[in-house]
Order: sequence, then C-alpha cells, then structure tokens
Amino acid sequence: MHPLRVRWSEVDPQAVVFNPNYLVYADITLGEYLRAIGHAPSIEQIAQIGADIFAVHAELSFYESAKYDDELAIGARCSYVGRTSFRMLFAIFRGSELLTEVRTAYCYASLRERKPLPLREELIASVVAHERIPPQRKT
Repeated sequence: MHPLRVRWSEVDPQAVVFNPNYLVYADITLGEYLRAIGHAPSIEQIAQIGADIFAVHAELSFYESAKYDDELAIGARCSYVGRTSFRMLFAIFRGSELLTEVRTAYCYASLRERKPLPLREELIASVVAHERIPPQRKT
C-alpha cells in the first residue's frame, strides 16, 4: 500500500478529487511498485536501454470521492504478464473504504520507434516473486 494525501490542487469546484488525478495516483503507485520489486530504472538507464513502458489502456470505476486532505492508501497488483505487455490493478482506499479502482495496461517498447519488445525476463521474475496471487501469464 502506498500512502498519499490529497492536495488542494487536486480537487475540483465540487471539492472532490478531479477524476484524472486518480490516474496520476495510479502512476505514482506504479513507480513505487517497480521500485519495490527492484525495477525502477533511472532516466539515464532508460536512455541506455533504449526502451521503456508505455501506458496503452486505462479504465476507472468510481465508488466514492476523495476530498482535500484525505489520507489515501493505494494498493497495486500485477494481474497479467504477456510477452510484451502487462496489466496492473490499483485500489484506492480512504481507511477501509474503497473509493476507486484503476485498471491499466502497459506495453514495453523501444523509445525511438515505439515498437513492442519482449518484457525483460528479470522484470517478469520479480513480478511473479512479488505477487501473492500469481499474475495470469501468456508466453
């Protein structure tokens, strides 16, 4: 679970978190997930490798609204690992109350041509070792 406090700049005139910010919260949590499994490359490493992950799909389900100064906890889980892509599930909570679910898909691709590349085996092994429920796999 990644903790996050709602900042003033993230709320809209209705005094709730503006919808696109939930994608920002998921993106922040993805970075923390990758860091936790030892695969958060620096900008220099990404340039050297010549490849990175690109978001290709996102879906959100809203149940309740987060408000200014709420303390949130965001859970992340990898649900699927394919040959060139993976999917993540994020659950955003205020205490025990589920506020939002975010489902995203990412493709690993070359920086220059944006052509899909096989996921690095070390990343796949780290994800599988990290998850309590193994992600679905496509080989």
